[in-house]
Amino acid sequence: MIFRQLFDPDTFTYTYLLGCESSRKAILIDSVASEIDNYIALLEELDLKLIYTLETHVHADHITGAGLLRDKLSSKSVVHRDAGAMCADLLVTDGVLLQVGDMEIKVLHTPGHTSGCISYVVADRVFTGDCLLIDGCGRTDFQQGDANTMFDSIHQKLFTLPPDTLVYPGHDYHGRTVSTIKQEIAGNARLGGGKSRQEFVEIMENLNLPYPRFIDAALPANQACGQPDGREEPLRQG
Repeated sequence: MIFRQLFDPDTFTYTYLLGCESSRKAILIDSVASEIDNYIALLEELDLKLIYTLETHVHADHITGAGLLRDKLSSKSVVHRDAGAMCADLLVTDGVLLQVGDMEIKVLHTPGHTSGCISYVVADRVFTGDCLLIDGCGRTDFQQGDANTMFDSIHQKLFTLPPDTLVYPGHDYHGRTVSTIKQEIAGNARLGGGKSRQEFVEIMENLNLPYPRFIDAALPANQACGQPDGREEPLRQG
């Protein structure tokens, strides 16, 4: 499997390129609109054809490149059916399997940050978006967020994966790139070390996080797959 972890420094967003070596078919997870020229150049360099753009949720911190990539490369966008992005080509649910060449992608519905959050299991790794982060998790105080739901998603869906499963999050603000399920069970500051549901809910209720910087532009744009009102250029953050 071809694998690249890409990073947008403006929003601390990780985008993941996965490709099948035999079929040369590829997917992008959590693309960023302002980075699409870099994605296209990388796909050409690696001789890959983009089949799907997969979203872990409707983002509040960056604008997806799904619509623009669909226009330019004829790729299909994938979101959960509860995400609120009816513009997508595929609306998936828990347990759905996507096949791209030799790659099998399993959808796990992991709500809590938003009601439409999903994680993707591919071989020995899981792409967790804003659900499970390295030594943390996504906020639960807006966009249908719920701390109890997040607790269940992580404990019942993610923490039941094999311990050596690699965890690739949607963001990291400290330069970290990968963890494992075993590491997060043992040491995650919000959920690890056997923390109870009550302890987790109390932590989440007292984070006092600022209003998301790009949410007013990002949410409506992402509900239209990055292209509200038929505009051809992506909205720019800031």
